[in-house]
Amino acid sequence: MDIASIIGTILGVVLLGGAMFMAASAGGLSVGLYWDLTSAIIVLGGSLAATAIAFPLPKVIAVFKLMGMVFQKPPWEQKELAQKIIELSAVARKNVKDLQGEMDGIRNWFLKDGVQFIIDGVQPDEIKEMMELREETREEKESSEANVMKKMGDFSPAFGMVGTLIGLVIMMFSMGGGGEGGDDDGGGMAARLGTSMGVALITTFYGALFANLIFLPFSEKLKSKNEENKKVQALIIEGVNLLAKKVHPIMVTERLNSYLQPADRIRGEE
Repeated sequence: MDIASIIGTILGVVLLGGAMFMAASAGGLSVGLYWDLTSAIIVLGGSLAATAIAFPLPKVIAVFKLMGMVFQKPPWEQKELAQKIIELSAVARKNVKDLQGEMDGIRNWFLKDGVQFIIDGVQPDEIKEMMELREETREEKESSEANVMKKMGDFSPAFGMVGTLIGLVIMMFSMGGGGEGGDDDGGGMAARLGTSMGVALITTFYGALFANLIFLPFSEKLKSKNEENKKVQALIIEGVNLLAKKVHPIMVTERLNSYLQPADRIRGEE
């Protein structure tokens, strides 16, 4: 699991929830006043509808799956992959066909496909071209998915304002006597106006909350994961290219170290 995403989400919910509770308690009110189903429907429903208009339906549906990905940690690290490629280079240098026996130990599907190309006798240049094309397709897909999430974050505050305007329209009609109970005394009118204004502001609150605590941060996290994946895939493409050319393990180590942070670089004895 991605600890940073989990801690950030929990911390945000706890701190905001605590602040809401303290604010309500200071006024002698219940924290339940922050909950309004109509406002939630306006913000979430409106944002989802606008996103469905802007993007193909499958991408909109995929948004809900993407939320789970934010909390998932990649099953492999760059250093781990580099070490695996170095091990494979020693096998490939002796006999490429022996790589078949190593396939079950390769957990990364992209690396596994590259090694299979080598076993099948595909030329190094062709292998590199195919893998780069696959990586380009993956990068475009993940960028598009992050953009869908970002657009939901852009739409949420706008629909929060729409909900606020709806509440203000109702409030104005009440002030003009257009609603029920228009002949009530001033105290009753003031109470209703205060309630209407509160509901109107809650919708704006929901729009800002969903955008800045969920949609936009999740979008940035997906972009960050995409950048991390690009680095990992670049290392794999380079590694497979070196395997296909039967480069010596020492040179493979030095080339792959160029993709790693100084603290993660692999020394000969590793």
